[in-house]
Amino acid sequence: MTKTLVLAAVLSLGVSAAIAQEHAGVSATLEKPDAEGQKPRATVSLAPYRFNDILWENDRTAHRIYGKALEANEPPSSSGIDAWGKQVRWPFMERQLKTGDQHRYHGEGLDFYDVGTARGAGGLGIWYDNKLWTSRNWTSWKLIKNGPDVAKFSVDYAPWPVDVNRKVWETRAFALPLGTNFTRMVSTIRSDKPGPLIVGIGISKHKHPGGPGVFRKDLAPGRVTYWEGAEPEKGSMGVALMVDPKSVVDVRSDFDNYLVLVKVMPGQPFVYYMGAAWDKGLDIHSQAEWDAYVAAQKPDFDPKH
Repeated sequence: MTKTLVLAAVLSLGVSAAIAQEHAGVSATLEKPDAEGQKPRATVSLAPYRFNDILWENDRTAHRIYGKALEANEPPSSSGIDAWGKQVRWPFMERQLKTGDQHRYHGEGLDFYDVGTARGAGGLGIWYDNKLWTSRNWTSWKLIKNGPDVAKFSVDYAPWPVDVNRKVWETRAFALPLGTNFTRMVSTIRSDKPGPLIVGIGISKHKHPGGPGVFRKDLAPGRVTYWEGAEPEKGSMGVALMVDPKSVVDVRSDFDNYLVLVKVMPGQPFVYYMGAAWDKGLDIHSQAEWDAYVAAQKPDFDPKH
């Protein structure tokens, strides 16, 4: 395909002219799937070809978490949650990842959100002594439902220390239906000692040339949102968390994250939601649109559902 045709194809997806021009010479544009493959679908998959990443996406958003193998191969690695920009209704993450260059634009989306050792889009830890104590990468997983209407799976996190005070470990179930930017998570954290825990659920702070972004909290319904400052050519990511307002303790921050703190009891499951949207995607294009979308959600915090 000529550079002119590639440029026209990219522009037809609604990407800025700057991105289109930058990638006009890229030959590894993703080939469109067949008619069946272009159907909207919620899907989850394990990527053994990439250190056991777990990928899940639907028609609006896409995410990833990291396996143990990545800790040795790409340190630092963490239990934070990655968010990808997505511009198509069909699944694209596996094909994007298999290019070996998922951080470049190949016509359908982009992996540009930096997790590092932070919480990314909704990773958690235990808040103790004004510090967040976090697990390493997931150690085991279970596929529950691979679409087409919902992607469901669960993971286990091995015990990790909370200072010298106690150890905790977690099982977390993820569910992403079609038609929403929000993944619903049911977390059960156990401990070697009794007594309540303060869990910090985080959103990574990112400083881009477009500024530090805008963080907002509305604790009456238990919601926090963050609209990142624009990154040249790659755009902005909006991230939001929704927690049960009855469990909220505070909103704090550390060097890496904005944190909503909730009180939980060991062994008792609790629900929270994480959502993300890319301003160069198909649905959300501004902070105002993102805030309005988050405000309109009706989460279900009953872990039995």
